Amino acid sequence: MVMSTVRPRPLVLEREAKLASLFPGAEERRLEASGVLAADGGFYVIFDNAPDIGWVEAGLSPGAAGNRLLGQRRGRRSGSEDIAHDPAGGRFYVLIEAQARGRGFMAEVQEYDQGLGYLGRAWLDFPLEGANKGLEGLTFLRRQDQAFLLGLCEGNRCKDGEEGRRPGGGRVQVFERRAGDWERAATIRLPASLPFTDFSSLAMAGERLAVVSQESSALWAGRLHSSSWEVDGQGAVFQFPTDPRGRTLYCNVEGVSWMSADRVVVVSDRAKRGGRQDERCRAKDQSIHVFTIPGPG
Repeated sequence: MVMSTVRPRPLVLEREAKLASLFPGAEERRLEASGVLAADGGFYVIFDNAPDIGWVEAGLSPGAAGNRLLGQRRGRRSGSEDIAHDPAGGRFYVLIEAQARGRGFMAEVQEYDQGLGYLGRAWLDFPLEGANKGLEGLTFLRRQDQAFLLGLCEGNRCKDGEEGRRPGGGRVQVFERRAGDWERAATIRLPASLPFTDFSSLAMAGERLAVVSQESSALWAGRLHSSSWEVDGQGAVFQFPTDPRGRTLYCNVEGVSWMSADRVVVVSDRAKRGGRQDERCRAKDQSIHVFTIPGPG
């Protein structure tokens, strides 16, 4: 396996905002964003530290009348990692990274109706190594009228520890609903040339696939074969913008969703405190960002 030494081209920032500035009365709240979904003319946002589901208008204006936080009284109170939508079935799905089940751990999905009313939860039937290294991303795909949920493993080869940090083993687990829960139907192997040391979110639109990495501060864009669970070609890696000295600014990217063929919306989690991240990481944390993916050339 050979990793490219060519520096990826940067994504182009269109606009961004601190999430707390967008929701009325939320100016002092911690909003540890973990997932985002572009739908209904705006963006749905979920948070790792709260059960609320946010909706913001696409312009990211603090004065937009539609911006709101929808409190959820049922389901898990924390641990939400990503959000997916089945427009034909009128369902939203929120990923819970890992929960104890038997002697191990599995991820769950919480299901909501089109009005974000809570309906229940189900297991994603795939064993995980621990409570903190589970499935980090979730997206929905319908093929031949069959519904699938795609879950992105945080670690390479779906492993924890050093093995999980060794690049070249990106994995997406494919689930289909059977008897109430979601059973694993296939595994998508991301290109072995992908240099990411971790994975934090994914998104599908048609056959287009996007994956982001927090530690690598980068986005990979590629395609799936229309009739198989294989990636078509190597795709391309794009770096999130850096400061003038080439240092990482987008240190905590967590969620991604396609807006169009060359635009994505991304959210960032809270920066790590206690000296675990540089102070510059706070400038972009707990925020929502819209980027253009540069074309060839």
